[in-house]
Amino acid sequence: MTTTTHDADADAGDHQPLLKRVASASAIGIGTAAEYYDFFAYGTAAVLFFGQLFFPSADPLVGTLAAFATYAVGFLARPLGGIVFGHIGDKVGRKKALVITILIVGLGTFCIGLLPTYDKIGIWAPIALILIRVLQGFGVGGEQAGAVLMTAEYAPPRRRGFYASWVQIGAPAGFLLPSALFALLTALLSPAQMLEWGWRIPFLLSLLLVIVGLFIRLKIDESPVFAQIRATKAVESRPVVEVARTYPGLIGKGVCAKLIEACAFAMFTVIVLAYGKANQLSESILLETMIVAVVLEIFAIPLMGHLSDRLGRKPVYIAGALLQVVCIVPFFMLLNADNFWLTQLAMIVVLTLGHSMCYAPQASYFPELFPTRVRCSGIALIWQIGSLVGSGILGLLAVKILQMTGGHYYGLAGYMIVLGVISAVGLWLMPETAPQRRQQEYQDWHH
Repeated sequence: MTTTTHDADADAGDHQPLLKRVASASAIGIGTAAEYYDFFAYGTAAVLFFGQLFFPSADPLVGTLAAFATYAVGFLARPLGGIVFGHIGDKVGRKKALVITILIVGLGTFCIGLLPTYDKIGIWAPIALILIRVLQGFGVGGEQAGAVLMTAEYAPPRRRGFYASWVQIGAPAGFLLPSALFALLTALLSPAQMLEWGWRIPFLLSLLLVIVGLFIRLKIDESPVFAQIRATKAVESRPVVEVARTYPGLIGKGVCAKLIEACAFAMFTVIVLAYGKANQLSESILLETMIVAVVLEIFAIPLMGHLSDRLGRKPVYIAGALLQVVCIVPFFMLLNADNFWLTQLAMIVVLTLGHSMCYAPQASYFPELFPTRVRCSGIALIWQIGSLVGSGILGLLAVKILQMTGGHYYGLAGYMIVLGVISAVGLWLMPETAPQRRQQEYQDWHH
């Protein structure tokens, strides 16, 4: 049933001019960059500054642990945001949901830059930070599913993997902007200045990205296939209930598939900084190699999206999951050498290659699993429950794991290996959805 509906949706999308699809995919990606900007601005500040500013403690690792717990709190609200905005996306429209979510997340990021610290207002400082993180988590819960869905529904069916992957470039772009800003500010300002006011600048500047993203999203037309079902009054009255009742197995396996990707990006761009701090590794080497790997991922994501059109969503995704499993221990061993070139090699393998192989196919794969009327809700449930377990729980546990293991990587590597195996199994049990691969399988079966 899903396949038939998907094909009908695909045909409807074919009537949109290709140039318009491409432009829309790119534009939605700019809005997504604003959402990820917050994610990485907070993650970087949590490691470098927030422990001292909002959670002062005699033990620096305890302060960092508290800051990471606040980072993880945002993930707890994501499934609720996914349900609410999935409902809005399936019932009212994809575009409307995307406009609301960018306002919630973007204004929250700006407000963090205005927050008084613990020295000024005591316990109210961390409380305010936690409340903003919860509100942002609620907004992000609807953002990510809506963005990939809107792009996938604009994309031509046979090249959906390639065009839909463009929106995923928002993640590395959203990482690079705050990382570059923090690196620049750290070079220009003294440690005391950074701690006093410099850390606020990346959060305050996020407002510019939000304004651009909001302007573009207001100009985008509604998804053509959603507009079609709204015109025929085929909109589902209770999309979240319907998708949970009709496709529980698919949602469960989709959540399993999401785990390794959610874990990988958090591990290699945020948690690794806490690991480096616990082991006295060079902070500049970690940040510089990470930035190079993420820049390269901007080019790797469309390539992996293209491969998912040719080879299928599952083979590319499973290969990425298994690459993370095989390489996680060598990754930490290379990091421990504290050498720029060895660390760079490690980052390129796990982040540029491993993560992009999982991340790129998601934008086309998850939307292709569900029919139009419940698609936004289905993706939101997979995306946000998977992110909560893969990234959110890791954020809560990571620094504690480092404390318990004396800074060793065994605990972190073990966590990732378990999630990688679960993801590979979940993917193995899921259907292939790439149109070219399905057509080939059909022809092979009939011959």
